[in-house]
Amino acid sequence: MATHNCENCGFRAKYDSAPKSFLGRLWRWHANWCPGWKAYITSLPGDERIRLAEKYGLTKYRSLE
Repeated sequence: MATHNCENCGFRAKYDSAPKSFLGRLWRWHANWCPGWKAYITSLPGDERIRLAEKYGLTKYRSLE
């Protein structure tokens, strides 16, 4: 299984520190379609996945499929 660096991603850290910055908004847009982020967030336990989905406003990851 491939490991994902999404937890320690510098790009994601830019969003966390300044969500309205250009790089922060770019990461947020990128997270909607990134296959690596999708694999990472769907591999998390339900409560952690839901917490991240709510934090980043990613509604498609809030419920189990």
